[in-house]
Amino acid sequence: MKAGKQTTLRGQVSVQGIGVHSGLPVSLTLSPADENSGVLFIKSGVDGQPDREIRADFRHVTATDLATVLGDGAGAQVSTAEHVLSALRGMGVDNATVELDGHEVPILDGSAEPFCAAIAQAGIVNQRAARRFIKVLKPVRITNGAAFGELRPYDRGFRVETEIEFDHPSIGRQAFAVDIDPVSYRRDVARARTFGFMRDVAKLWGAGYALGASFDNTVVVTETGVLNPEGLRYSNEFVRHKVLDAVGDLSLAGAPLLGAFRSFRGGHGINHAVLSALMADRSAWTIVEEKEPASRRGRSPVEPAIGLAVPVYGPDRS
Repeated sequence: MKAGKQTTLRGQVSVQGIGVHSGLPVSLTLSPADENSGVLFIKSGVDGQPDREIRADFRHVTATDLATVLGDGAGAQVSTAEHVLSALRGMGVDNATVELDGHEVPILDGSAEPFCAAIAQAGIVNQRAARRFIKVLKPVRITNGAAFGELRPYDRGFRVETEIEFDHPSIGRQAFAVDIDPVSYRRDVARARTFGFMRDVAKLWGAGYALGASFDNTVVVTETGVLNPEGLRYSNEFVRHKVLDAVGDLSLAGAPLLGAFRSFRGGHGINHAVLSALMADRSAWTIVEEKEPASRRGRSPVEPAIGLAVPVYGPDRS
């Protein structure tokens, strides 16, 4: 393997599950893709319609209230895209196709780990083209009341810093920060599950959401604690899941970010707003390519080096 190159999957791999909001079964297949193609969703045979393609791009986001929803502008949509996008970016996959036979990406266990396991099963291979990054050149910040999100320069790679605050004894105020690479992502982020409050269930069901939510895919929080018999996977699993979501949402830049993202009481809406604000300001970013430092030659892309040359089930807040 050579560092500094774009990557794709070695082979094809499929997972099956249900949509967390629809409750309907769906099959998803990850496949290799050409260099410089990014991530492309393909809706195949849905409702008897011809295949529809939706590129994973921040400009194609159509909703962020309960999940990140992508659309093609002509009615086709892919809902709850953030976990598979997070796994692809976290594992260092640049180019892939994501084919599904439903409207919603399967929730699986509520985390990105099953997608990471599928990616590892398929394998990751280098391509010939150099990997390109979007390098943040100056701070960009978005606020929404007490909530905010910002991107700032950071030359050591891609860093995510999140902080949440809930008036709840099982959550309270939590903060977590991590430099994202395939090792740290899978160890510290990928297993964090989505979470929801029991008090919101009836309202969500009544609105047609969270129909597939269960203990198998959601950390369920009551007024007194966590209902899941197995408890939490991390002591601060809630805030780590916010990191997971941010990695997926920010992957919609179309190339890996070189910068640090920070949010307080953020969510999909804040993530998308910050990324959109960055990309709208052409003086705030530039494109750079990754080169292979001599000290890292021969190492696998699961240990990347950067050498630079030219859902929460409710409103998206915490």
